[in-house]
Amino acid sequence: MGYKIVVVGATGNVGREMLNILAERQFPVDEIAVLASRKSLGTECSFGDLTPKTQDLDTFDFTGWDIALFAVGSEATAKYAPRAAKVGCIVIDNSSLYRYDPLVPLIVPEVNADAIMDCTKKNIIANPNCSTAQMVVALKPLHDRARIKRVVVSTYQSVSGGGKAAMDELWNQTRGMFVPGQEVAPSKFTKQIAFNVIPHIDVFMEDGQTKEEWKMAAETKKILDPKIKVTATCVRVPVFVGHAEAINIEFEDDLDAEEAREILRAAPGILVVDKHEDGGYTTPAECVGEYATFISRIRQDPTIDNGINLWCVSDNLRKGAALNAVQIAEVLGQRVLKKG
Repeated sequence: MGYKIVVVGATGNVGREMLNILAERQFPVDEIAVLASRKSLGTECSFGDLTPKTQDLDTFDFTGWDIALFAVGSEATAKYAPRAAKVGCIVIDNSSLYRYDPLVPLIVPEVNADAIMDCTKKNIIANPNCSTAQMVVALKPLHDRARIKRVVVSTYQSVSGGGKAAMDELWNQTRGMFVPGQEVAPSKFTKQIAFNVIPHIDVFMEDGQTKEEWKMAAETKKILDPKIKVTATCVRVPVFVGHAEAINIEFEDDLDAEEAREILRAAPGILVVDKHEDGGYTTPAECVGEYATFISRIRQDPTIDNGINLWCVSDNLRKGAALNAVQIAEVLGQRVLKKG
């Protein structure tokens, strides 16, 4: 016996990936509904061999449906997620709306799957920020071994994290630089993104950090350990898909690079590609379409006691969003709903 699944925001980048991954992983689906705004009403979506048409989110009745995967912004989520949750449909939300609610579990299955048992408090589960998700997958097995004190992370985040409009802007700006008279001014971004990097993601906060940087610290503490200190610099780069992170970790206990490498090789959701030679590492272009979080460049930090540096790459539309949501649904089915 399978589940009745709703995908909300099915025509967007993440919604489409959710449908692809549900099919790829053969999630036990008895019935599926794909929802979008009225402007996309009737659009065909791909789900395995099926092509369901989008229904109107505004009028949809969630009664009798088991799980709703939400891939819409916070404003729409605030309106429709409580409506689904109220009638017993458990919401897995990809927006930032519920991530910091103490009654809503924030879950990365490889890290804190046990938190799923708290989902019935509101019938809502939060999916973390894309940059946080891949980082905590890497941090978890190392934290279990040597206890992390502090993390310093610099991110190299692809434009797909900003949605279709951001991807279009990179494409159009790049093309426009080679066609006289067709230059494209920044619209989605604050500065030119083509052939450039922008140290600014989300809004600025009073202390000078951006909200993206704040999210990485707050979410790591909620998912992994509130004692861990995290400081981040988040940068948008001219890459279409795939986030990369340079992570410096300071531990309470001694941990050398070789042991860290072996721990990461054995950890769920991680693929270590770490050869000290030309090309012996993974880049964003190579992680697109993959499930794994890739770890490379594992080495000792000689400037501090008990320090490790590493390079972390993942498909942000997958592990950073759609894949993590589907993995949460799998855990939900196994531990809470128990139908599949």
